[in-house]
Amino acid sequence: MAGQVEVDAKSNETAAFQPLLGALDLTGVTVTFDAMHTVRANLDWLVTTRNAHYVAVVKANQPLLRARLARLPWTDIPTTEITRDHGHGRDETRTLKVATVGFLDFPHAAQAVRIIRWRRAKGRRPSRETVYLITDHPTETASPALLAAYARRHWHVENKIHYVRDVSFGEDASTLRTGNIPTNIATLRSVVINRLRRAGYRFIPPGRRDHTTPTTALDLHGFP
Repeated sequence: MAGQVEVDAKSNETAAFQPLLGALDLTGVTVTFDAMHTVRANLDWLVTTRNAHYVAVVKANQPLLRARLARLPWTDIPTTEITRDHGHGRDETRTLKVATVGFLDFPHAAQAVRIIRWRRAKGRRPSRETVYLITDHPTETASPALLAAYARRHWHVENKIHYVRDVSFGEDASTLRTGNIPTNIATLRSVVINRLRRAGYRFIPPGRRDHTTPTTALDLHGFP
């Protein structure tokens, strides 16, 4: 983790975007982030002030932009990348298409990406999700294969960090709000996650089940 900032209870994560990244040298770096941060000010700041690039997820918080992306002639655009993965008890197939754009009325957008994710989890019906992304990278600096790699790396972070914190530890459902308690608890969660990964656990739930007693918990952290 390169850094973190605390989000004020009366604010949200979007307001923390620039303060968090402001201390980093982003020259030439391609930044990926959740759809919550896909706002004009952030994208323009990355490109014009920090000399960086972006690959931004577009969801319902930008309804007009998402509608424009959905209306692109995707049926006429060939599939350029297909990837398959297995993890968290599910099989996932992703198909990617890329279109050059110059009319989205969003800062510096040069290419649009559509990814269709098919998921099949044991005991559940298959599901399909369509994800749109935009990037300031032109085709000369970001091929479809590279854009697919950026998307995979972003979801890897989602699965390895956010998914674990939200699902395995129930962080989003936490009602702790007093003083420094949320920050302290978040720090403890991070310590446990990192120790389990260093101990060789690929998935966090089995690691937690193996360390439910005081003795095993202390052993995990190296206490005699």
